[in-house]
Amino acid sequence: MIQISALPAFTDNYIWLLQDHASRRCAVVDPGDATPVQAWLEAHPGWVLSEIMVTHHHHDHVGGVQALKSATGARVYGPASENIPARDVPLEDNDRISVLDLDFDVYAVPGHTLGHIAYYHRGLLFCGDTLFAAGCGRLFEGTPQQMHRSLGRLAALPEDTLVYCTHEYTLNNLKFAAAVEPDNPDIAARLEKVTRQRHDGVITLPSTLALEKLTNPFLRTTETSVKQKADERNGQRNGTPSEVFAALRAWKDKF
Repeated sequence: MIQISALPAFTDNYIWLLQDHASRRCAVVDPGDATPVQAWLEAHPGWVLSEIMVTHHHHDHVGGVQALKSATGARVYGPASENIPARDVPLEDNDRISVLDLDFDVYAVPGHTLGHIAYYHRGLLFCGDTLFAAGCGRLFEGTPQQMHRSLGRLAALPEDTLVYCTHEYTLNNLKFAAAVEPDNPDIAARLEKVTRQRHDGVITLPSTLALEKLTNPFLRTTETSVKQKADERNGQRNGTPSEVFAALRAWKDKF
């Protein structure tokens, strides 16, 4: 039985902690800061950090890797084409790894960075900064076409998949989603719920792919209402879903 918990880091990051109670081994995803992980290990004597999973090279995702590796000897997985500190196992698209005796499929999802990867085990998706709750990552290295393809690949997974992204951006993302689709009742309901959650200091993750398909504008580029709003915003006819995505992402960057 795997338990998944969020370790808050910085102002809005989450480091995901996977715990195998049978073996008292644990793993973490994207430890941008070693301190929250070390604090958890100190508070839970007898537990061993056995694996570290990294999605991409940005410092707020890898800043704690070297210290944790040095302290625990954990095995570090990360994208082959990016500079990941202390990486033991470089990963390519369609690789498969075993973490805490769970098999994870590795998906290349370029866009936020060119080498970004996601980890998928039936029902669980660790997607870094590619897919967010009600949003997606900025395009620091990739193209809109790459990111649109990457999001489509993740959206094709089963709808009950839990989405473990790594930032608490949900409220701001939903405000943008409401601007894109002001008449979408699912967005309105989710925005109301998340507003209450954040007021009370409650985490809004994980999401599900089913919920994302209803409320995330970046997964709804084929919807007529979304396309019309994108056309209106950039004053042109966006002929393909990836062009609609590009218009939305450019709008969100200034939102």
